[in-house]
Amino acid sequence: MLAPGRRRSFQRRVLAWYAACGRDLPWRKTRDPYAILVSEILSHQTQISRVLPVYRLVLRRYPTVRAMANAPLADVKAITDPLGYKIRGHWLHAAALQVADRAGGRFPDTLVELQRLPGVGRYTAGAVMNFAHHRDAPLLDTNVARLLRRHFGVAASPRARTAELWALAAAIIPKGKGYLINQALMDLGAMVCRARSPRCGSCPLRRSCAFSRTARQGSRRPLP
Repeated sequence: MLAPGRRRSFQRRVLAWYAACGRDLPWRKTRDPYAILVSEILSHQTQISRVLPVYRLVLRRYPTVRAMANAPLADVKAITDPLGYKIRGHWLHAAALQVADRAGGRFPDTLVELQRLPGVGRYTAGAVMNFAHHRDAPLLDTNVARLLRRHFGVAASPRARTAELWALAAAIIPKGKGYLINQALMDLGAMVCRARSPRCGSCPLRRSCAFSRTARQGSRRPLP
């Protein structure tokens, strides 16, 4: 789908930007799949600044998946419900119960098994695979999808566009570096390629971005 040179250039610029500008987030300092799952479920449709204190409180109260499984659901929801999207406390508790029932309390380590956990879809399963198990898997959250759609000029119908974006998300992973490239893309989408007021001037991909190129061409047209 992508010419090798274009793919390598994209990877190189994104990873260099991340090394200099990536966010310092607490769940990036652990490989515990339980902690990663907590971070992903809490972050669902929620600003990171609001997630951080709740993430720390959840792990302080329930530091292991078994501690979460043994907790009263009402106590878990009392912590998570103020974030909104009140199903997330149920998802965390139900997923912990399911993991605790597995042989030895072993956390799932395949995409198929992970997606059997409550509240875990393709994206969250991929996040646990990348960030906990360090296995390459494509990720496509709102920020990454927007970045890829804009940069590569994906203009298909919604259903075809989703399939194309997942294919792009897989194609741009450097072998063995899924952890880094996916963290980088999420940060670049959230901090630079924003839904409103994108910061194209500071984007490392601006010279090859279809969205930026269209914006530049539009600015050169004479006013009517």
